[in-house]
Amino acid sequence: MKYEAVIGLEVHAQVFTESKIFCGCSTKFGQPPNSQTCPICLGHPGVLPVLNRKVVEQGIRMGLATHCKIAPYARFARKNYFYPDLPKGYQISMYELPLAEHGLVEIAVGGKMREIGLTRIHMEEDAGKNLHEGIEGASHVDLNRAGVPLLEIVSEPDLRTPEEAVAYLKKLREILVYTGVSDADMEKGNFRCDANVSLRPAGSEKFGTRAEIKNMNSFRFVQKAIEYEIARQEKILEEGGKVVQETRLWDAKSGMTFSMRSKEEAHDYRYFPEPDLVPLAVDQKWIDEIAATLPELPDAKRKRFVSEYQIPEYDAVILTGSQALAAFFEETVRLYPKPKNVSNWVMGDLLRELNNENKEIGQAQVRPRQLAAMLKMIEAGTISGKIAKTVFEEMYRSGADPEKIVEEKGLVQVSDESALEGVIDEVMTANPKEVEGYRAGKEKLLGFFVGQVMKRSGGKANPGKLNELLKKKLQT
Repeated sequence: MKYEAVIGLEVHAQVFTESKIFCGCSTKFGQPPNSQTCPICLGHPGVLPVLNRKVVEQGIRMGLATHCKIAPYARFARKNYFYPDLPKGYQISMYELPLAEHGLVEIAVGGKMREIGLTRIHMEEDAGKNLHEGIEGASHVDLNRAGVPLLEIVSEPDLRTPEEAVAYLKKLREILVYTGVSDADMEKGNFRCDANVSLRPAGSEKFGTRAEIKNMNSFRFVQKAIEYEIARQEKILEEGGKVVQETRLWDAKSGMTFSMRSKEEAHDYRYFPEPDLVPLAVDQKWIDEIAATLPELPDAKRKRFVSEYQIPEYDAVILTGSQALAAFFEETVRLYPKPKNVSNWVMGDLLRELNNENKEIGQAQVRPRQLAAMLKMIEAGTISGKIAKTVFEEMYRSGADPEKIVEEKGLVQVSDESALEGVIDEVMTANPKEVEGYRAGKEKLLGFFVGQVMKRSGGKANPGKLNELLKKKLQT
């Protein structure tokens, strides 16, 4: 390519707390407009913010999980701008002295691992929300979100493709959920992303002029928006024009970005230290206490699954996609210690059913002990692999135990030789030409006979026994 894209992402993740960052108002989602507000988050004169300790702990937790250096001394700042959903006329954020800096996130794209640097992680309060839909001639403002705690996670401009950007976001979201820092629910606006995109001549070290893209609320939209922006800027440069530094909005309906305003610089916000909050001191003892509570993180769990369970890297990536799915797999393996068999059923049948219904593993009725019991029945020859598919579907729908399903539906595998021979004799009598063809050397016809016997037995014939008896009978 003639040009190389340079991409940096700014992610805002809502911190998982019961109350807001500077007051005691609830952060519960979906409540009536302006029902979760107080003089502090409404910006009334004379009120003073009080820092929520839990938000700081969650910020440190995320910093540690992404290999950041936690600052021993951090300070809040006022970011001044006017917007109807910002009642104070400024946002309490951080500027010169953030909570955490110089971290990294490892991503895999196209089979290659890359380290993406993190510039900083800092705490700030969210603004309210302007409401336009269904309102004629006016806009309403809901301030329930005002003061909701956020972590802003800023990457280095290390990303080069839309695919890398999406991989980075997915990894970041995975870490947030694993650590319990955020539920990172994109539909609720708890995980939002702005992308800074610029182009430079391939091989150049100097950055081009960047455009910031806002209004992206899904991984697919992030990829589409960055792809469009790269193509837009490339066209401008090819025609001899200059890219303008600006903020652009992504419009999903048209699949295009549109200019919103010229891009602000830091000095436009007139940052200065927040006078109503004292500087934040973070001692090593506090950091160590939080570090001791960190769970096994996705990368570590993935490596352990490969070494401990001897499953492929691909399987490990899928199975560690969420803590709940990883726990389901491990519990099933504890009860039925054949990891690859378990992995095949979890990744295949279980995830297919969940994806079809757009559900998470926690919503599945089937339990690890039931899947393990079914796998033991296959191994014992009680049911065939084909019958197991039927058993699993019923187990998934009803939550019933596999033994009960097999008993009630009469699905026990037929392994009795005399019973199987009777069905084989019927099939051979009904298909004399095929018998003759097989005996003349058309061995592929064995599959035909297997299918016919399975059909007559309702899929209950033991495949191993069936193949053995068929070959013997067809050759005589």
